[in-house]
This record gives sequence, structure tokens and C-alpha cells, in this order.
Amino acid sequence: MSIAIMQPYLFPWIGYFQLVWQSDVFVLYDDARYIKQGYINRNSILSCGKAQRFTLPVPGASINKNISELAFSKQVDKILKSVKQNYQKAPHFEEVFALIEGVLTCSERDITTCCSKAISDIFFYLGEEKKLMRSSSLNYKRSENAENKVISICQTLGATKYVNSIGGRQLYDAQNFARAGIELKFLQTQSHYYHQGQDGFIPNLSIIDVLMHCEPIMVKKLLTKFEHVG
Repeated sequence: MSIAIMQPYLFPWIGYFQLVWQSDVFVLYDDARYIKQGYINRNSILSCGKAQRFTLPVPGASINKNISELAFSKQVDKILKSVKQNYQKAPHFEEVFALIEGVLTCSERDITTCCSKAISDIFFYLGEEKKLMRSSSLNYKRSENAENKVISICQTLGATKYVNSIGGRQLYDAQNFARAGIELKFLQTQSHYYHQGQDGFIPNLSIIDVLMHCEPIMVKKLLTKFEHVG
């Protein structure tokens, strides 16, 4: 069984969704400390040919609190207005905007719940279903170092393979995972060009941009554009 673990992010880039796509179980690491100026509550959409940042406030956010202790603000009108203004002429605007609005106006404001809903709703839109879990719900060795925490989560779930984003390649030792009976791999995203309704291409935007411009079958093709490296 293959698992991946990432902090809950709000409408992240396609590389994050590739991790979810290739996992048997995707763990939202929400008993980690909140990171300010990260991607938990913000990302970028396309506006006038450039990347434009959107941010959903997190009242009381602090690096001294776990993600699971925090919730998103209900002030979502600004984000919805921005998405509508920039994508109302996109080919898949109506269905995707409804999905985004459903997530952002969800009555449950807990960060992990909202981000989990976004992931689940997007895969449902694509005709797929993924198994998601919260790390805060698991009984693993929280007192260990970062690498051993991941190994413990894998063991708790009975995983035989752990896949991390390529950015964490320097953090983990394959031999340590192997001794625990777990294969360690890293996901390297490949070129994922798609037409954005303009000349040129702005990469690494929020999944919102991909969904607005691509039909579901094309989105699923883009989700497969990666390789596992050791």
C-alpha cells in the first residue's frame, strides 16, 4: 500500500494533487505546527496574464499552534469575486466555480475539513474517489524526529511504500525506511502545459486554473505526468 503525507493546503498546485492521485491513502498532516506565509491558506490564480496571489485569513494563526487547532475565516467574498472576475470566460467556469464556492462557504471552517473537502470534491468532479485521513486521528509516535514520525505513520497504516514530493529529497534516508519495510520514493512532476486562454503559459498556479481551463479527462491526464525517483 502506498501513502503520501502533506500538510493541508487550500487549492494547491497540480503537483500536490499528483501525490493524492498516486496514493492508496493520503494523509493530511494536521498535527504539525502552522506555518505562516506558506501555502496552507493561499495560492495563485491567473489574472491579466500574470500570477495573482489569493489568501484566506486564518484568525489567531500562530506558529505555536497546530494546524488542527485553527480554522479559516468566513470572509470569502473577496476570493470568490477575484475568481469570478478572472475566470468567468473560462470554458469550465460554471461547474468549477460552484465547486470552489461550495468549499469556501462550507459551514465547517476547520482548516483540515475545508482542505479535505476541496480534495474530495475535486476528485469527485473528475469521477474519482480517494481515501483521505488526518494525522491527528492516528496513533503514531509523535515524539520522534521528522523522519521517524513519517515512518511511524506508515507503519500505523500498514504502508509498504511512501512517496514524498521531490522537495523533501534531502530530508529522508531510503535505508532507514527500508529497515522498516517501507520503500521510499519521490514524486517528480513533469511538464504539465495546458492552454490558459492566452499566449504563453504561467506554470504552477492553483489547481483552480487547471480545472477552469481543462475538461476532466484532460485534468486526469495531467495528473499522470510525473515520475517516481529514488
